[in-house]
Amino acid sequence: MPLAGFSRYCRGVVRYPSPRRETERFLAFLSGHLRKERYEVVLPVEQDMFYLFSKHCDELGCLTKIPVAKFSVFQTAYDKALTFRAAAALGIPAPTTYFVESGAQVEELARRIQFPVVIKPRMGSGSRAVGYAANATELLTLWQEVHRAQPRPLIQERIPSGGETIGVSVLFNSHSELRACFVHRRIREFPMSGGPSTLRESVSRPEIAAVAVRFLRELGWSGVAMVEFKVDPRDGVAKLIEVNPKFWGSLNLAIASGVDFPALLYRTAVDGDVAPVLEYRLGIRSRFFAGDLLHFLANPNRWRIEPPFFRFREPGTFGDIWDSSDRLPGLAFPLIMLWRGWRPGALRHVLRRSKVESGISQQVEDRGDDPSVPDEPVIAATQRAGSAPGGLDG
Repeated sequence: MPLAGFSRYCRGVVRYPSPRRETERFLAFLSGHLRKERYEVVLPVEQDMFYLFSKHCDELGCLTKIPVAKFSVFQTAYDKALTFRAAAALGIPAPTTYFVESGAQVEELARRIQFPVVIKPRMGSGSRAVGYAANATELLTLWQEVHRAQPRPLIQERIPSGGETIGVSVLFNSHSELRACFVHRRIREFPMSGGPSTLRESVSRPEIAAVAVRFLRELGWSGVAMVEFKVDPRDGVAKLIEVNPKFWGSLNLAIASGVDFPALLYRTAVDGDVAPVLEYRLGIRSRFFAGDLLHFLANPNRWRIEPPFFRFREPGTFGDIWDSSDRLPGLAFPLIMLWRGWRPGALRHVLRRSKVESGISQQVEDRGDDPSVPDEPVIAATQRAGSAPGGLDG
């Protein structure tokens, strides 16, 4: 049972072929299911599903409303090589990025670039299949490792620590007009070398938000996305790290702060447009408890972190999963993690992500066909019969 299936608001759970390992079977199943059940709107959740829904929007769009960006536009955000080339063409600040196709090109590059650098896969978001190299030898080794998992990764200047990491979450309508914007800053993350945030806070950074909005508007974006920046302490400039062309892990923070992106996206799909939502509560925090616990255990300064880990009832701080009005998912989550975590593949997955930097760390992952690492949730759907009205959470 997926975690969302325990929610009081969930009417049913549908099992389907793996969209990652059995793409054609999944698409055939989905088409048949949509013809049978007649959903009003289907919202993909994870990045791979946004990719498939965008790529096959013409076929699936005849069966239901799917509010995703056009595939040609989506690819620019999905493929980091296209993302950073587009950013350079538009004058969007970004780390120096090198586009290489072979090990020979990496060898030549290693003789003339400054270290440390990051090796990033072209596809995907977050810290999966990422390597950090402090010298030429590490670069050659790590590039080949990442290349085997995901071909032709990028090599990018590593921004020093000390600057804020800022996320700008947005919703554009079908005419690439801004309809919602929300900004948060990262407080803690796991792995500590760079990974998903475990504690974050709503903030106002209008100058950074303006850059994100301009970038996506110029691309012709529609739907939701989150653009991540890191402030370079050397010059104080916020530099583009990635575009997350899907719902993001800290989504609940935006909702708790007053910007209900799923409801707004739903209403955009049904009504064609919504009134802009550009104001929200500042200083609201949300925490992914399991990830924050791993950060606490991995952090050598764990007893001096701010805010303290053991401050559980902080006013204005919400859980990513726990909701007092819908308790069952929060109660089920640790049981699901225990069930998944006992398997060797899942344990290796966590241990790989728990490496703490000491001068240089490396992290190369490929979920591949490992069944112990679960596939992502696919859709949140509202059926035409008895569909909810949607709207903003107060």
